[in-house]
Amino acid sequence: MISAEEFQREIDLIITNALREDIGDGDHSSLACIPDSATGKAKLLVKDEGVLAGVDFALQVFAAVDPDLEVEVHLRDGSAVRYGDIAFFVAGSAQSILKAERLVLNGMQRMSAVATKTSTYVQLLSGTKTQILDTRKTTPGIRALEKWAVRIGGGVNHRFALYDMIMLKDNHIDFAGGITTAIKKTKAYLKKHHRDLKIIVEARDLGEVEEILNAGGIHRILLDNFSLEDTREAVRRIGNQCQSESSGGITEKTLRSYAECGVTYVSSGALTHSVSNMDLSLKAV
Repeated sequence: MISAEEFQREIDLIITNALREDIGDGDHSSLACIPDSATGKAKLLVKDEGVLAGVDFALQVFAAVDPDLEVEVHLRDGSAVRYGDIAFFVAGSAQSILKAERLVLNGMQRMSAVATKTSTYVQLLSGTKTQILDTRKTTPGIRALEKWAVRIGGGVNHRFALYDMIMLKDNHIDFAGGITTAIKKTKAYLKKHHRDLKIIVEARDLGEVEEILNAGGIHRILLDNFSLEDTREAVRRIGNQCQSESSGGITEKTLRSYAECGVTYVSSGALTHSVSNMDLSLKAV
């Protein structure tokens, strides 16, 4: 995974670009009717149930818009919330609060939805040793926010992007000429370029699991669309040689069954691509 410093740079870029996109050459609605000297106060009102996420993101947005804004936090990221809860109050320049409003809400609504769904999956895995992973199936431009929300919900981040881990999937394997060839080429590439990246290889059946194990030096085997029976057998064959990950067509109904097969991880794109935003409002008080 990328470092904390690299992750923060991604957040900074999201905030900078989102404010540029939203404000342009000025918030003319506010400029037209609210004096520069006007001050005010607003509350972040929860109108839904779930896991709150994005409070720390909101603090960064407010600071980027106007360092003089004062935020009084009542609920932190990861808090269970219900209708009527107040996450925080923000006070200061009325124009500044309105400039930040939409980005704060967009970010928090999306992050809270992802955190809520992740928390549901984590609860379904309770009592097993399996952890839930996200994927790269994220909204373009705000991946860092969605992966941050997965962590708030109790999940684990997979690789961040194409550059921080090697993942040889079916197309890589087919284009390269097979599993063994793809792995050999990958190891040679990493050695040549002095890269220390973990290698994950996708297996489509038990025969490919054996071929991957024979190649050696693999961090994790991805068991793609395996039946429960084949997953149990794959986990038995893998043993302690490397990690295992189940993926493909796994739903809330089947999640625990795959975990009970003994896999290290279950990965799910649904954590980020199949959520409905939490209903939140920023209201003047």
